[in-house]
Amino acid sequence: MSQINDLPLSAIAASDSPRGQRIAFVEAQWHSDIVHQARDAFLEEMARLGVARELIDVFDVPGAFEIPLHAKRLANSGKYAAIIGCALVVDGGIYRHEFVANTVVSTLMSLQLETDVPIFSAVLTPHHFHEHVEHRKYFHRHFAVKGTEVAEACFKTLEALDKVDALLAAA
Repeated sequence: MSQINDLPLSAIAASDSPRGQRIAFVEAQWHSDIVHQARDAFLEEMARLGVARELIDVFDVPGAFEIPLHAKRLANSGKYAAIIGCALVVDGGIYRHEFVANTVVSTLMSLQLETDVPIFSAVLTPHHFHEHVEHRKYFHRHFAVKGTEVAEACFKTLEALDKVDALLAAA
């Protein structure tokens, strides 16, 4: 039995306001040729799952560090059912990448709990990334896979939250 079925409905806080109907995809522009592979795969998979392209807004930000503020404003607007953050954070040789990636992902998790809007991370930090053809080709392919995966996670999460909301409304 799932944990939700083991809890009394009164123990689960329902959202005070309905979620919006749109989906936001916030993408960093550092290494945009690679990041755009995830965006394109995300859009393609969402279309395959039946989500109209007109319901998805794409926002460009300079880098990964700018994603959380955009995500927070979008979540607080009430217009978005879900938000995806996407970036490639590379090792510049001074370990800043670990701090940036950890800060961004941790903040996105906190924001989704604070705003009650699911926020997904496709913010990736490879151990080794070099500006040569083989790595660029690999990460082009890898980001396309991650775009598809984040679309599936988004779609399934929204379906699951709709079921929870219906269950709570019936209580």
